[in-house]
Amino acid sequence: MVTGFSLPIIAPLGPEIFLAVIGCAVLLADIIWKEQRYVVPIVAMAGTAAVVLMVTKAHGISFNGMYTVDGFSAFFKIICLLGLMLAVLMSLRHLDIMGVQRVGEYYSLMIFSCVGMMIMSSATDLIVLYLGLELMALSVYCLVGILKSDPRASEAAVKYLLLGAFASCLLLFGMSYIYGTTGTTDMNAISKAMANGDLTSNPAFMMGLGLVVIAFCFKVAAAPFHMWTPDAYEGAITPVTAFMSVGPKAAGFAAMGRILLQAFPNAHPEWMTALIIMAFLTMAIGNITALCQTSIKRMLAYSSIAHAGYALIGFLPGTSEGASATMNYLFIYLFMNMGAFAIIILLQYKGIVGEALDDYKGLAKSHPVAAGLMLVFMFSLTGIPPTAGFIGKFNLFMAALHAGYTWIVIFAVLFSAISAYFYLRVIMLMYMYEPERELQLAPSGALSAVLAIALAGVIVLGCYPNEILSFTTKALLGQ
Repeated sequence: MVTGFSLPIIAPLGPEIFLAVIGCAVLLADIIWKEQRYVVPIVAMAGTAAVVLMVTKAHGISFNGMYTVDGFSAFFKIICLLGLMLAVLMSLRHLDIMGVQRVGEYYSLMIFSCVGMMIMSSATDLIVLYLGLELMALSVYCLVGILKSDPRASEAAVKYLLLGAFASCLLLFGMSYIYGTTGTTDMNAISKAMANGDLTSNPAFMMGLGLVVIAFCFKVAAAPFHMWTPDAYEGAITPVTAFMSVGPKAAGFAAMGRILLQAFPNAHPEWMTALIIMAFLTMAIGNITALCQTSIKRMLAYSSIAHAGYALIGFLPGTSEGASATMNYLFIYLFMNMGAFAIIILLQYKGIVGEALDDYKGLAKSHPVAAGLMLVFMFSLTGIPPTAGFIGKFNLFMAALHAGYTWIVIFAVLFSAISAYFYLRVIMLMYMYEPERELQLAPSGALSAVLAIALAGVIVLGCYPNEILSFTTKALLGQ
């Protein structure tokens, strides 16, 4: 006799199941109400809002420990869901401007990619983690190339797909080595196997660990595995770029945190050395290469690479303080990066206007409110107080200092100073130049809501950081 899963077993998966149902409903809504383009995003927004509430209450372990819902996973799921909600709001008017016809497919792909991110955040088994990663990645590949009329989008999607497939192969290859040397894919069992034997002296095991770390460094755009980022960010339509810069990055760091801190804590000296090298390269390549960009989307792409380097610093100590600082930083990054991309969308009235840095010349004279908002987001990305970006970097650097990583903090501060040039260059263009053309904005109520939320997040978290800090600490402690 075949029996189904009991409710307690699938209860922790409730938010993911519900969101997947919403993704299917969005496709059906697009078929039924083809002439009402706003029905689909409204369904998506309402469903996502309901899932946020479900995530805050869901908890437990299911499928024999393969799937864990705790404070850590809930925190990253909220980041991914907020990124999804803001991306949907940013897309409402922009899809019409860019001529995207597959509205239902577009929103459903966003939702399914978010389901994959949520699975990655809760996976405590390597196989489940891989399933979530592929669901996320395949959906994002399609989103990057959703605008078939733009050759840049097609090129970006192909590059992202090929490099992503290569990273997936490395991940599977690494997992096979780990399974072969430990006999399990369960993260807790892997940790116990390491405690009971000196696996760090086993070349096959260390090869597996190295390949897994490399694969997830690709997903978070850490150097030298960042090559896909500039082309994918520039080729995708801007709401997709904004979504990619937040959701997949947060999910990648959630998975990396699970693997390094839960499965391989006894190999800390080995993976710490690799992370130090990659954090240094990521900050260096991201910040230095961003200096010579003339496209603001490519500039923010290299900026995203640099911020991945900052976030990696939190994992170096292998402590709860460092992991909490990374979580805090990614939450702050959500607001300041989404706000910056929302301003780009505001300027994209026709075609690619708003993507070149020169398009921002004289913006303060013609549209002072938009320029003022962009100024706040650029200040936060730079790390200038009292914005939230300063608090995020301060916590990361202090966690590293407390663990004795003084020299990497010194380099991080120097690279942050370098980043001030390309962030403040945008401000200089807005306030110290005359406009070269008449700038027309494409405002909407939904985009105004995104800007208001992003501004509130940057200011409130910068002035009152204790709440988010205590929240991340409680999330790590499972409270």
